[in-house]
Amino acid sequence: MRNSIIMLFTFISVFCNSQLIKTKRGIVSLDGVHVAKISSKSNVYTFMDLKETPIYTIEFVDKSIVDSVRDSYIKLNRVYNRDKVLELDYISPSAFSGEEKSAVYTCIKALKIIDNKGINIRSLDELFKNVPKRKLDAKTKEAYTTRSKIDKMNITVNNVGEILSNGKPVGYFTNLPVSFGSDNTISEKTFVDIEIYDANSKYIGKYSTTTKQLKTAGGKTFTIYKELSGRASLLKFPTYQAIAERMAIMDPNFIKIQEKVIVGEVVKDTAPK
Repeated sequence: MRNSIIMLFTFISVFCNSQLIKTKRGIVSLDGVHVAKISSKSNVYTFMDLKETPIYTIEFVDKSIVDSVRDSYIKLNRVYNRDKVLELDYISPSAFSGEEKSAVYTCIKALKIIDNKGINIRSLDELFKNVPKRKLDAKTKEAYTTRSKIDKMNITVNNVGEILSNGKPVGYFTNLPVSFGSDNTISEKTFVDIEIYDANSKYIGKYSTTTKQLKTAGGKTFTIYKELSGRASLLKFPTYQAIAERMAIMDPNFIKIQEKVIVGEVVKDTAPK
């Protein structure tokens, strides 16, 4: 009997504290009361008060970090003070929610910048003063670390199969398929592995077009595959640049990241004039 009473009060408490959130024809309602208006253009949502004065915008971002890892988040920006843009996590009322529902739900439930009185400017100000940290999982954090290393190396591949880092030749591909030059993705299946060498012709590793597997000279392997993640589908075929980047991460000795510019000794000109 006692347990039944506890469960009843728990249900009543949850029911009373739950809020009915509804968006119809650009009007956001909370428990049947109109509290804000919303308009959209592309993937950017503008939130307005009931007098249709724009207050802030939310933009949905879904991007590839590296390989099959993607990151989805929102950018929050004030309409009349765009000096600071916040990158924040968002939540959805269900697994199949659209962006509009997720934007509204996040503003009310997570960020608490919309309440039963409308858009709460004080809460919005507080959010910009004390920006919450994003909750990134270990896989996403590692991907950003890898991306940072790759960006510093600034790897490109020229039209003869040379691999360059910050404009300097550091290696090259061999056994390139006939499609190389006309297509920057490795889509042609051949039984001959595409091999990678450094600038001193030292063997670094190879890529199999049939198994989509990278293998370093030291035995490390990495498989590139197609994966659905977030709202986008990754490309099935990698680029030559992506292969070189991943190989550089797998073998840190392949391409060294130069952290600072090294200059020679300054010599004072003492020649008579």
